[in-house]
Amino acid sequence: MEQAQIEIAVLGALSQVAAADWDACACPEAADGGAPLDPFTTHRFLSALEDSGSVGPGTGWQPQYLTARQNGELIACAPMYAKSHSQGEYIFDHNWAHAYERAGGRYYPKLQIAAPFTPATGRRFLVKPGFDGIGQSALVQGAVQLAADNHVSSLHVTFCTEDEARIGAEMGLMARITQQFHWLNEGYGSFDGFLAALSSRKRKTIRKERAQAQGFGGEIRAYHGADLRAEHWDAFWTFYQDTGARKWGSPYLTRAFFDIAHQTMADDMVLILAERDGVPVAGALNFLGRDTLYGRYWGCSEHHPCLHFELCYYQAIDQAISRGLSKVEAGAQGEHKLARGYLPAQTHSLHWVGDPGFADAIARYLEAERSAIEEEIEILTDYGPFRKAHVEEQQ
Repeated sequence: MEQAQIEIAVLGALSQVAAADWDACACPEAADGGAPLDPFTTHRFLSALEDSGSVGPGTGWQPQYLTARQNGELIACAPMYAKSHSQGEYIFDHNWAHAYERAGGRYYPKLQIAAPFTPATGRRFLVKPGFDGIGQSALVQGAVQLAADNHVSSLHVTFCTEDEARIGAEMGLMARITQQFHWLNEGYGSFDGFLAALSSRKRKTIRKERAQAQGFGGEIRAYHGADLRAEHWDAFWTFYQDTGARKWGSPYLTRAFFDIAHQTMADDMVLILAERDGVPVAGALNFLGRDTLYGRYWGCSEHHPCLHFELCYYQAIDQAISRGLSKVEAGAQGEHKLARGYLPAQTHSLHWVGDPGFADAIARYLEAERSAIEEEIEILTDYGPFRKAHVEEQQ
């Protein structure tokens, strides 16, 4: 019996796909009413980005959602964007762009399959259960064909899973390894249980930092779901703007994003606020997955010793332990996380480059980079804060 053909399409707006159809591919595990593995490719998150103007005209992130249908049924999809820059990706290719343009090429626009502004590992080729064998293959082939037909320089798939990276490499894409720092819950019953796994010196340092932070003159509170209020986002927007201006020149997310997320994603978020006399002076926003807490944004209106570490790292650990989560992903970069119990971990991406000579040069670069990253992860793990016996057990 001849298999039905798969129809590949590119959509300029997520409203062209029913939320239930998209999420049947993006987060089928949430059909039981539970949390998705991660919320960053759900219809509600991507719609919040689009409806708030955080992506779309003028942002350099033009939606080009990739869909695969068989007999009219959506069997796979991917959050794809036409990019006119390399901002908000966290898998850095600025040097590639400069080299290609110095050689007379045109690097932008390029195609990007990603959760915008979100350096969190998750599925990027969203395949409905039962179509695993053909879903990713159809999306990869469709994306590469689209890139080639439109003469764009390259296609990038960032923060994909290790399995997706392996399959993509088998299909001819170039695999890249980078690193982040993640905290792993080894069955700790409390924060003190986590501290017991550290060396004595690191344990004392963290206790001192927490005491300093919590002495800022107020209280630290966590807000989630129905506890979140509209005025919390007024305060957090001030914090986010300050951080965004210092880090990126201008914030990636618009004010409207937080209003929309408040309405559609309250159960996906935990907002940690440091408040004095009921007024927030600093905050950290986390997103919740089924088994992982994702640290995303931080900001403050006042600077206090160690408050950043407390809200972003230690409160995240507290939340993960109390919720029975196995991991905290604390975002991109930051070797200072190592001393606070966050160990180096590999992250994965895939790349296709149209120019054969340029592709060969990148392939050689990625091979050398992979060796350097693997060696760096090994060295940094040895320098971690855990007692030696504990590290050997983890390995």
